[in-house]
Amino acid sequence: MLPPGASPVRSRPDPTRPGVLHLDLDAFFAAVEQRDKPSLRGRPVVVGGTGGRGVVATASYEARVFGVGSAMPTAQARRLCPNAAYLAGRFSAYRVVSEQVMALARELSPLVEPVSMDEAYVDLGAAHDDLDAAAVARVAAEFRAAVRERTGLTVSVGAGPSKLVAKIASDLRKPDALVVVPPAEQHALLAPLSVRRVPGVGAVTGDRLVRSGLRTVGDLAAADEGELVRMLGRAHGTGLLAFARGVDPRPVVPEREAKSVSAEETFPLDLTDRRELAERTRRSAERVAARLVAAGVSGRTVTLKVRRYDFTTLNRSRTLPHATSAAREIAAHAAELLEGVDVADGVRLLGVGVSGLSEFAQADLLADLLEPGAAPPGGPDEAEGAGEGEEGEPGALVPGGSGHPYGPPARAGWRPGQDVEHAEHGPGWVQGSGVGRVTVRFEGPHTPPGRVRTFREDDPDLVPADPPVFDPQRSGAPPRRAAS
Repeated sequence: MLPPGASPVRSRPDPTRPGVLHLDLDAFFAAVEQRDKPSLRGRPVVVGGTGGRGVVATASYEARVFGVGSAMPTAQARRLCPNAAYLAGRFSAYRVVSEQVMALARELSPLVEPVSMDEAYVDLGAAHDDLDAAAVARVAAEFRAAVRERTGLTVSVGAGPSKLVAKIASDLRKPDALVVVPPAEQHALLAPLSVRRVPGVGAVTGDRLVRSGLRTVGDLAAADEGELVRMLGRAHGTGLLAFARGVDPRPVVPEREAKSVSAEETFPLDLTDRRELAERTRRSAERVAARLVAAGVSGRTVTLKVRRYDFTTLNRSRTLPHATSAAREIAAHAAELLEGVDVADGVRLLGVGVSGLSEFAQADLLADLLEPGAAPPGGPDEAEGAGEGEEGEPGALVPGGSGHPYGPPARAGWRPGQDVEHAEHGPGWVQGSGVGRVTVRFEGPHTPPGRVRTFREDDPDLVPADPPVFDPQRSGAPPRRAAS
């Protein structure tokens, strides 16, 4: 519901007022784990792949002190911080919190643009007329208090006249911070910052700029436009110059269209067997098809991603004459693309994706009638490269299953951090498992740190459970479980 006297929706932020907010939940995955597991509060927590090929998704601030960070191999994180709790992640729990926070954001304005589960932009100009720095600070402070009360988590908020300034501001004093930048102060804020803070400046571009003597945002803002265009190309060069000068007309878009749907699998050991790789490709295609159907979309371009033993990445793609969401058709094209890849030296990651999305599929019925392995017609449109998309662009999350983006869990059975329920001892979570045993700590968000007990892995009294429900009105009482 909009506040009384809401003004009409604006197509672009007003550059004369600090009306754009950037919301960023602090160490999101790890913070949810610490909230739900009292024995982990104040301790280093690392969420991500727990196997030998795993990658860190999020590290708590206690773990960051030791140098652990996102996208770091889990093996390296274990060397830096061996005493941290390493958890496989619970996307169902994170999704609930994300939806709660986004709902609170939509109470501020109809213009809310989710960027990820823990991050969003809000344009207050669609619902508020009084948007001086003091008014914006008051609105943002009330929002931060509401998030803490509803979820038990902290959120850092940056506010400014554009998405660019709001994003940079939210990161300046994390965690649990609020920074409002009036338009008159944005140049003083931006100028001394590293040029790598500018959106679109990744590792490669950043190195080129620094070698050219452009080390700060102020340096970039004062650069010659022609020189930047010669160095980076017209679109990239002029775009970065505008950002450095605080010019960012990008609107806050309430609905972000998905560009692609994908599923990836990282293997504990490099695979060379083509039959097994073909089977893994088929499973990934089925997961992609299920997500397409659930979203009510289909796509025209099928892509196969192969990361080789030496970390080089090959991307092969084929554009179809029609859109599809059929698992059999996607799998058939992905299998043909796989045939053209040399896997003799080993494959460590395999992924299938579909892009060029639309709401209608024209050939699903035909694809369902194909025999397994038969490929419908479609010309190849192959590309090969070692890139991972745009600089700094994270891959899509594929919750659960062997396609977990941060590597496989430590075992095929119980996963560290997983919610469980025991017939006698009640709700808890898995601390670890192996050699036929599973260790469980029985506690929840509204209990003191709980006791640890060990059971047989096949104990009939121990079963997987839904995440506990955090209730801000309760304290000291055992958590109740979410409805299935």
